[in-house]
Amino acid sequence: MNYQSIILEEKNQVAWLTLNRGAVHNAFDDNMIAELLHALAQVRSNNNVRMLILQAQGKNFSAGADLTWMRSMASKNYAENIKDASELARLMQELDELPQPTVALVQGAAFGGAVGLAACCDICLATPTASFCLSEVKIGLIPAVISPYVMRAIGTRQARRFMLTAERFSADVAQQMGLVHSLVDDLEEAVTPVIEQLLGNGPHAVAAAKKLILTLDQQPLNENTRTTTIEAIAAIRVSAEGQEGLSAFLEKRSPDWKTTNK
Repeated sequence: MNYQSIILEEKNQVAWLTLNRGAVHNAFDDNMIAELLHALAQVRSNNNVRMLILQAQGKNFSAGADLTWMRSMASKNYAENIKDASELARLMQELDELPQPTVALVQGAAFGGAVGLAACCDICLATPTASFCLSEVKIGLIPAVISPYVMRAIGTRQARRFMLTAERFSADVAQQMGLVHSLVDDLEEAVTPVIEQLLGNGPHAVAAAKKLILTLDQQPLNENTRTTTIEAIAAIRVSAEGQEGLSAFLEKRSPDWKTTNK
């Protein structure tokens, strides 16, 4: 597929997905959403890809929804808006549930739906000058489809402030709330050790751990939850990768997934 709004590249088992609408601050419309969904499907089905980096060209990560696109949606009926919102919701879900670990690199402004993209990634690095805003209520809308992911990242208490005030908050505040993991001056330099760390782990174990996290999130600690965790560790222990990892540890050697990366 010839992408117009994004760039998808694979380098050394890492997929680099870049928002490429710098002229409009990487604001997304229905075309960009469709392209991102296609790209995520490509990554999901590529057994050679071990992780995904989500980044953006230009000064800003993303200004959120494209105003021209939003204007067109205002003239459409309820059913058409349901269909359109469903695609954005599907994008958030696909990014959130991607089997491979995901890292967001945020510079400049991340507004509206862009906060959702950051919240859906497993790891988020941002520059100290980056800023965030759940700006929807300023124009009479609500951050609806991104709200489950944002609330999971920052908690209900913080969401009650920032979703209602639509105030802009700094990268430092975003880190304090849990949306951002680390503030770094150089995103490309800072992501390198993260890539090395992730690629040094068992790929199936990482995918299984991520699935477990998503399964257990917000679940009560009861017998069903305990059964899920028991079955998860038993399955990974008897898997080929689990056996190789344990054998390598006991034999004091590198596991085969490390030697094949060299």
